[in-house]
Amino acid sequence: MHGHALRWVFRLVMAALILLLAMRTYEETGVAHAQSNGTLHTAGATITKLTSHTTSGRDGGGQDGGSGDWTVTTKYTIELRIGDETKTVNGVPDDSANGLQEGQRVRAGLWHGRVVEIDGRDVWLGWYPEGWDMALFMLYPLITGYLIALALAAAAYLAGRDGGVRLERQERAPSWAFGFLVGMAASFVLMGCAAFGNTIAYWPLAPVGAGTATALVGLRRALRRARAARVEDSPSGSAPAQA
Repeated sequence: MHGHALRWVFRLVMAALILLLAMRTYEETGVAHAQSNGTLHTAGATITKLTSHTTSGRDGGGQDGGSGDWTVTTKYTIELRIGDETKTVNGVPDDSANGLQEGQRVRAGLWHGRVVEIDGRDVWLGWYPEGWDMALFMLYPLITGYLIALALAAAAYLAGRDGGVRLERQERAPSWAFGFLVGMAASFVLMGCAAFGNTIAYWPLAPVGAGTATALVGLRRALRRARAARVEDSPSGSAPAQA
């Protein structure tokens, strides 16, 4: 009973993580698409408050990599009044906030009510290694493996209907493992591309898609082998029907 409850808790947690990842992927993809094709809603706004936040420290060095130089980073919190509403944008980099002043009239680019641009400058943080995004980054391998397992389980169930061959969980494991490795490899490729500034807003879909497709191909081969083995073991020379 205790193990059954833990399984349900795990499933609920995974469902929440998958939903959060899906929402974040939709947000980032939607914002990137609207910015690229110029379909952001624009509105006149007034900057009512501009606050800077400066942090300093060394840029890696030693085993951590980097130059070890002392760096100073300044980011801004910008408060805007748009009509009767007040909207706040956090973490705006220095180059995007340069020249902006309190009381200045600007044009705000909005995506579903969220400020994405100010006078054509990108102020949307996007995928950012803090808060929920950091949790998604850290747990992404678990989410990927779980989604691949769900896809395999669904495919195996459908294959086993109407007298088809059913595969046990241990028989599906090699397909899952290979698909998971492909998904992780795709993740490392995307990280390498991001290091050179080549990022895609919908990046979570690529490793999951590649891993799932690979796993399903492996499952199909496993089903063929299992079907052939059952035909050989059957006295009549045909695979026994299974409900």
